[in-house]
Amino acid sequence: MSLVLSAMLLASAAQCTPEHAAMGHCKMPTAAKPKATTPKAAAKPKPAARPKPAARPKPAAKAPARPAQRSAPPSRADAAPAAAPVDPSCPPEHAAMGHCRPEASAPQQAAPPAAAAPAAAAASDPDCPPEHAAMGHCTPRATAPAAAPASMGTVGTALPAGNAPAPAAPEANYADRVWGRDAMAPARTALRREHGGMSYSQLMLNLAEVQFRDGRDGYRWDGEFWYGGDINRLTIKSEGEGTFRENTEGEVQALYSRAVGPYFNLQAGVRQDFGPGPDRTYATVGFEGLAPYWFDVEGALFLSDKGDVFGRLEGYYDQRITQRLVLQPRVELNLSAQDVPSSGLGSGLTDAEAGLRLRYEIKREFAPYVGVYWERRLGDTARYARAAGEGTGGFSVVAGVRAWF
Repeated sequence: MSLVLSAMLLASAAQCTPEHAAMGHCKMPTAAKPKATTPKAAAKPKPAARPKPAARPKPAAKAPARPAQRSAPPSRADAAPAAAPVDPSCPPEHAAMGHCRPEASAPQQAAPPAAAAPAAAAASDPDCPPEHAAMGHCTPRATAPAAAPASMGTVGTALPAGNAPAPAAPEANYADRVWGRDAMAPARTALRREHGGMSYSQLMLNLAEVQFRDGRDGYRWDGEFWYGGDINRLTIKSEGEGTFRENTEGEVQALYSRAVGPYFNLQAGVRQDFGPGPDRTYATVGFEGLAPYWFDVEGALFLSDKGDVFGRLEGYYDQRITQRLVLQPRVELNLSAQDVPSSGLGSGLTDAEAGLRLRYEIKREFAPYVGVYWERRLGDTARYARAAGEGTGGFSVVAGVRAWF
């Protein structure tokens, strides 16, 4: 009976592992301890007289081995080498169950406090919350060792504003190392000429129209031709008007045009009038360009060979209704610094013109249009026109084409 009870105790002891006993899930048996340490238990390696208990040799051999490691408290230092190996990634709950040991618990990995201080300082984080600091995940900046004070106002954007010149743009001169600078100079000149340094040309007919008015149907033109590069150009301008079966009057300008910015050109040259009145030649200086909000503007001063001074200012705006339908308002003002009776001009604002034209761009280069046109002679110029039996202006219906080549 005692042998059966001992076998049952040994079986229960085999089922209770040390880690389960450490967590309180079971209790290690105490009856097997004397058998593991007494000479009598050691003197019976095999139970030869009783075959049935000998049929269970494995639980009887395994049970004394486990309690022997935890039988005496003083032998914990001797049992340490048989424990689980050191694992740097061992979580605390696995370490409590004895499955593994964290690296911090190994005697070999213990670092002196002086060596651990730089690591803690390196882990300082200004955004470290108190709960993370309490767990040792990070160190607040306030608890980190004080760093050496840095001089402010000497680096980065803290530098004071200066007026030092910008560095020179780098030049792509790698081929000079092989062929030489003189040999590559013609190739660079050709490259610049073909990428913005070439000469271009354009012929633009802003107005080429027929005007329908009471009994005095007429026509009008306004256009220019230019040839040159991005900076310097030769510009030829012409504009005029007339009535059918009567004389035509107009002008031609030959101008040197110089770009003074991305959107404006200065112009200077000569102007020649032709028509029924006196032929006059003028020295001309003016400008043309694209004003803010996409207004095309032109202005000029004219000094005649008789010493008369005149001025002109005009502008227009292209309002796109659709991708092909464009509405263009247009205004022109002419001025005179003195009375010129031979030309029928008075001082001040001599005449004003305004038009509204709607064009349809079959192509960007070709767009027929229709519209209305109004003109009026003003001041002494109107008085000279009445004295000569001429009208002072009115409305007209126009139809024409705008084209460029």
